[in-house]
Amino acid sequence: MKRIWILVLLAGMLAACAPSGDNASAEVESASPGMGMGPGGGMMERHRASIPADFADLTNPIAADDESLTRGEEIFTTQCATCHGDGGMGDGPGGAALDPAPAAIAHTSQMMSDAYLFWRITEGGIPFETSMIPYRDILDEQARWDVINYIRALGSGQVMPQGKMGGNAFDPELEAAQRAEMLSTAVEQGVITQKEADNFDFVHGEVDVYTSTQGIAGMGSSDRPDVLDAILSELVNSDVLAQDQADSFMDVHDRLMDAGLMQ
Repeated sequence: MKRIWILVLLAGMLAACAPSGDNASAEVESASPGMGMGPGGGMMERHRASIPADFADLTNPIAADDESLTRGEEIFTTQCATCHGDGGMGDGPGGAALDPAPAAIAHTSQMMSDAYLFWRITEGGIPFETSMIPYRDILDEQARWDVINYIRALGSGQVMPQGKMGGNAFDPELEAAQRAEMLSTAVEQGVITQKEADNFDFVHGEVDVYTSTQGIAGMGSSDRPDVLDAILSELVNSDVLAQDQADSFMDVHDRLMDAGLMQ
């Protein structure tokens, strides 16, 4: 089973689930810095990629305290914001001409494991043929963990962007409105039923609540980049969701992506 996010998430896997559409705004690592329609420039394949063994078991050893966030903010501003934008939404001025566009990392980081994020920062666009440079020899390990703490704080609203490079902050209300439009379109096109759309929206909300209250750092199995399956399992085990609700959510999630309605 897949999983990115939209994640929303996440904040908003879901942060995570970013609708596609020409009128959408920045959210996902894909064909444009916004939540646009279309196949997503290989984003789904990148998020489904297996994490190399050297990175697979890593968890962030640096607490996301004020000191780490301050260090991470400085690193992000000098190394990342020109492409990813001050708010981490993929809309920095330096990324405007890149294809695929820079990831909306404040958003997608909410549903990605520590191991996946550390791997991608360390190795950059390799082997995905994106324009991101590897930071293995630019940032030491603590700096990479600090910037992960910071981009997650951006996505959760814990910190606000400095506004030096340009770009928007993650907007949960906008994401919710775009998700509603995406689900309405999917129902109109016969991709899903209204009942399935209602369940997807409900489960998405419960995942958002979980990520905002429990956090997701370190979650996820060693061989998967995302943590959505783990969160859904936690919600089922705690009786917040029934198993059929979680199963329907993931089925709809994949159908929306296959239909090009979500990136």
